Amino acid sequence: MKTAKSDTQLNEKDAILDMLESEKQLTSFYAIALCEGNAKSVRKEFAANLNSVAENQYCLYNQMSSRGYYTPAPAQKQMIDQINETFKKQQKQLAN
Repeated sequence: MKTAKSDTQLNEKDAILDMLESEKQLTSFYAIALCEGNAKSVRKEFAANLNSVAENQYCLYNQMSSRGYYTPAPAQKQMIDQINETFKKQQKQLAN
């Protein structure tokens, strides 16, 4: 079966989403590397790279949001309160 050129190209939404997912993955990698780095100069470089990647991720998010491709649902107050309560309980457990 022969594929048409349009079948092999990403549309704008998929391309931006792919870039966004890549930036999220890089953010995770740099965060881990920063936590595990033991030389101050290396940690400084990882921190700079982490900040740069986070800025790229935010720009891509804004592009998707402005085009209507990415619309996160607002958190409900009940959900926020429940998560805060869970966090406070965990803090108390760690303090003991």
